[in-house]
Amino acid sequence: MPEDRKLEIEQYNSLSRLDAQHHLHPNTNPIQVAENGAMIVTSGEGIRVRDEDGKSYIEGLAGLWCASLGFSEERLVEAAERQLRELPYYHSFFGRAPVPTAKLAEFLSRITPNSLTKFFFACSGSEAIDSAIKMVWYYNNAIGRPQKKKIISRLNSYHGVTVAGASMTRIRINQEGFDLPIERFVQVDCPHYYRFAMDGEAEEEFSARMADRLEQTILEEGPDTIAAFFAEPIQGAGGIILPSKGYFDLIQPILKKYDILFVVDEVICGFGRTGEMFGSETYNLRPDLMTMAKGLSAGYQPISAVGLSEEVYRGIASLGGEKGAFGHGFTYGGHPVAAAVALETQKIYQERKIVSYVQTISPKFQGRLRALQEHPLGGEARGVGLIGALELVANKATKERFDPSLGVGVKVFEEAKRNGLLFRNAGDQLLFCPPLIITEDEIDEMFDILGNALDTVAGRL
Repeated sequence: MPEDRKLEIEQYNSLSRLDAQHHLHPNTNPIQVAENGAMIVTSGEGIRVRDEDGKSYIEGLAGLWCASLGFSEERLVEAAERQLRELPYYHSFFGRAPVPTAKLAEFLSRITPNSLTKFFFACSGSEAIDSAIKMVWYYNNAIGRPQKKKIISRLNSYHGVTVAGASMTRIRINQEGFDLPIERFVQVDCPHYYRFAMDGEAEEEFSARMADRLEQTILEEGPDTIAAFFAEPIQGAGGIILPSKGYFDLIQPILKKYDILFVVDEVICGFGRTGEMFGSETYNLRPDLMTMAKGLSAGYQPISAVGLSEEVYRGIASLGGEKGAFGHGFTYGGHPVAAAVALETQKIYQERKIVSYVQTISPKFQGRLRALQEHPLGGEARGVGLIGALELVANKATKERFDPSLGVGVKVFEEAKRNGLLFRNAGDQLLFCPPLIITEDEIDEMFDILGNALDTVAGRL
């Protein structure tokens, strides 16, 4: 580095100012960051992170839904170091594989539901989703159904931000300005009973209506054109929306009836979050393909995977054999360091009985969350396991939302942040997904801060 450049950097008295000049942030208002600077995070311990001023925060969203073992798990650091010394990089192209990558694929075959037998590795949930879409198309070409290519997703779903993934993601900010969605992507309704039920409609009736609407859409589009239905067990970034009662029990027979592949997006729900190893177990889902990431390595290394049923794999393998190769893959997919960390993460989950721990601790979390439904600002509190949301409303009886210009959710977030709690507000929906290692005392601390923030903002409105 030239000496004058080094001195120029040292003249900044704040990394936030330096960041604001040179960093384009994802999913962020760039004008606000340029004007106000970013929050620079310097370290973490347990469920907390610390900023450049030394202020500590409870990370109520586990970073981005992924730091399931918190921010200071030494065993994962050691696993990365060992692998870096042994084999810092290798790929899985051309029939090769690093040791931990091969072991991870075998391990996943033993813990995933519905007899998923083969696993393809990538670096992010978005890459896994894009890969699953391509696999669905490839499979239908392989079995002689070249016209069966449309993909169905749901309003308020989140399936990543690649071109194809963002075409399935049905959140306004992820599509507007990007010329999305592209062709072949079809939207159906969101099974959020609180927000979309008709007056007097029982929850089971609502689920039946959602299933009927799905079948109607399939018939309108043409069953011979619909390739797959993608769904999160719990819709995460769209608001932590739990499926209405009986919804998936009605949806899955429709998919079978029209020979439509069911792709379950477990990127957020997987690896203990719902109180089962996978959200598919929580809701009795039987995926043909499954995407996973985040909790796979507890966020300590970028890694994701697509699980395939034996039937889907055989179709893909037959066409790949005919073409001479399955022509898809990523340079860093199945990276040996990431795979080694993921394997160690899975060992920790098993040794510490993380799923059982979530089952034990989640009543406390859900109880504190649902108590806030009685707050003057509280509309619906919802969740399962260690994931949940509080939706703020202007009128409890009518469920009327606040005028967006008031920024009520932002104000609650800023007040909580001032007092040492980070989470995510999606408009006036407050989203929580803390590290799975959180204790009862830390749950109380988290919700005490949130409750005080709600009181403060309510007093100002």
